[in-house]
Amino acid sequence: MNSMDAREQLAHLLDRHRPHDPAEADMLVRLAGFVRSDPHALDWRNSIGHVTGSAWVLDPTGARVLLTFHRKLERWLQLGGHVEDDETVPAAALREAHEESGLNGIVLAAETVFDVDIHAIPATPKRAAHLHYDVRFLCLAPAAEPRPNEESREVRWVPLDEVSTLNPDASMIRMLAKTPRAR
Repeated sequence: MNSMDAREQLAHLLDRHRPHDPAEADMLVRLAGFVRSDPHALDWRNSIGHVTGSAWVLDPTGARVLLTFHRKLERWLQLGGHVEDDETVPAAALREAHEESGLNGIVLAAETVFDVDIHAIPATPKRAAHLHYDVRFLCLAPAAEPRPNEESREVRWVPLDEVSTLNPDASMIRMLAKTPRAR
């Protein structure tokens, strides 16, 4: 799929997303505007910022989420990352989840956006500070043991009630609030 088609698909997904709160509503408007106005919105080389795809991965019971301790950012986060050339954002989220966890069988729980977030990425010796326009998808995976890649210090299944102790960021709390709970 070419970049224009991937942007159009993402714009359509964003149009159907219903934000959880006013903060997410504001980010959704900004993100959708960015996707529609910048032809390089999906290109990770875009120095202003770029769209990323993330996966909020639940185990089969729905009681645990797969988190990674990101080596560069030194924080517990959901799995995800940059969109590759000719890749859709949902495909990027799934690819990144597989690469970062080593787990096979990760699938989208729905063909819809789960959450959106815009956050600043600090400068590094190789890159200027920029924004990540993060589009998150609810995913399911088998309860296998994850294996971290070079981007992570650790990847593990975390009980939902422990997530906020590892990362109390507002976007994590928002995803927790949206997570369907096992009955």
